[in-house]
Amino acid sequence: MATYRGAVVDVDGTLVRGDDGLPGAADAVRELREAGITPLFFSNNPTRPPEHYVDRLAASDIAIDAEEVLTSALVTAEFLEAEHAGRDVFVVGEAYLGELLESRGFRVRDDPDVADVVVASIDRAFDYEALTEAFWALEDGATFVGTDPDVTIPARERLVPGSGAILNAIAGVAGRDPDHVLGKPSADAGRAALSHLGVSPEECLVVGDRLDTDIALGERIGATTALVRSGVTTAADLAESTVTPDYVLDSVREIGEVLAD
Repeated sequence: MATYRGAVVDVDGTLVRGDDGLPGAADAVRELREAGITPLFFSNNPTRPPEHYVDRLAASDIAIDAEEVLTSALVTAEFLEAEHAGRDVFVVGEAYLGELLESRGFRVRDDPDVADVVVASIDRAFDYEALTEAFWALEDGATFVGTDPDVTIPARERLVPGSGAILNAIAGVAGRDPDHVLGKPSADAGRAALSHLGVSPEECLVVGDRLDTDIALGERIGATTALVRSGVTTAADLAESTVTPDYVLDSVREIGEVLAD
């Protein structure tokens, strides 16, 4: 039997869909804790603070602490603190992301001509003006950073565009790819997750519904991976993917099968 001390657990599509908890999610989290496994709830959604996930999961009878939450916004902020501390930043994103960066000592600027770094993310008010200004900032040589690569994200009934769609639009007009994309499955995200959990890769289980982010993150750091089919991944996706999970579960309610193996 494998010995896990920590688990990186995705949120959307794994524990909840929209505002609704998925069947068995609360029991699965309880089962992890009872097995002595510390969970880290890792979302690529960069628009919400950890406290949002505390309240959101509590509505589905899943009790967590804010310290158990990691997001692509937090990984991005930690990366920028290490590599571009105190610089002028032009943000394409929603209010929380800009507020987070300001709280970490960055100067969030409206003028693209003074920006040292462009941080791009999901922005449901994204328009032609924002695209133009991001293009101008990158034209002047600013570093290009994305919070996460998710082109689509699950909503209550259907998929909707995510941060990756915004990144692709900016990259297309600027003629350059992002210098760094910080959410899952980046190496920076993997290091951050292991650091927050305080475990080695061999002691870590990664559980999620996306092959290209959750399972790829687990593969990158050398952790055991479990794909749940309650989110975006179809049977055809799984058959065609070069990313191979160690376990495939119909839903997170089957996590006991992984722990018992």
